[in-house]
Amino acid sequence: RIRRASQFNVTVLTRSSSSATFPAGVTVRKSDFSEQDLVSAFKGQNVVISVVGLGAFTDQKKFIDAAISAGVKRFIPSEFSANTLSPAVVQLLPVFAQKKEVLDYLKTKEASGLTWTAIWTALFFDQCLTTGFLGFDLPTRTASIWDGGNSVFTVTNVEQLQRAVIATLERPAETANKNLYIASVETSQNELLAALEKATASKWTVTYTTTDEQVSEGIARLGKGDMTGAFVLVKATSLGNTPNLRANYIRDEQLANGLLGLKLESVEETVKRVVGASS
Repeated sequence: RIRRASQFNVTVLTRSSSSATFPAGVTVRKSDFSEQDLVSAFKGQNVVISVVGLGAFTDQKKFIDAAISAGVKRFIPSEFSANTLSPAVVQLLPVFAQKKEVLDYLKTKEASGLTWTAIWTALFFDQCLTTGFLGFDLPTRTASIWDGGNSVFTVTNVEQLQRAVIATLERPAETANKNLYIASVETSQNELLAALEKATASKWTVTYTTTDEQVSEGIARLGKGDMTGAFVLVKATSLGNTPNLRANYIRDEQLANGLLGLKLESVEETVKRVVGASS
């Protein structure tokens, strides 16, 4: 979507070993991610958007330094997830403290002329429905409901994030050095279950679990070196009932949808679209 926005020229920086492919019109540059090569790659760019994953969060400090040396104007760190400014989230996922560390580092660099924008989405709604990450398995019509299913949280569709990034770039002054919380819907697992049963015209098989059970399972897996435990804990940042998660960005934070010109979306319409794509 950023590529299709005619005012932007997009360059993707990937590791030399990467075999990833990208749409036509995107410039792809291979890199060894050394400081010298990063500075060279960033020269002439106005904005750097980081999408690094688990294990590379603190590498972003190196990207930030290179961006400053190259004269980049805006850095968007790899957030796009749970609210890392919530101590409860960091307690669940200690690795997310590294994201907070990167944000703090960005703030120390404001005097250099580099601005930043952090964008929080919580879980990706349509993507997590498709993969079963929200507790709903489409092929088997089974649901795993946490704590009775009434906890209300916000989630964001992938295209909503794309719109948010474009809107951020189009509003450089209004979004400079800001924490932006966005959402597509405010919902609960019970509302999602009802929408899924309606969209599939079928009664789903439901099992019940608790936050305590899931968090204990996630920690136990990690203790055995099983990194799938981290995914369980990521789920807990939205589905869990841990106090002070601040998982409802409409209620718990200042939603940036208005600033960015984003509309809230429909739970039923998103569910219908995902079910249709899976059938």
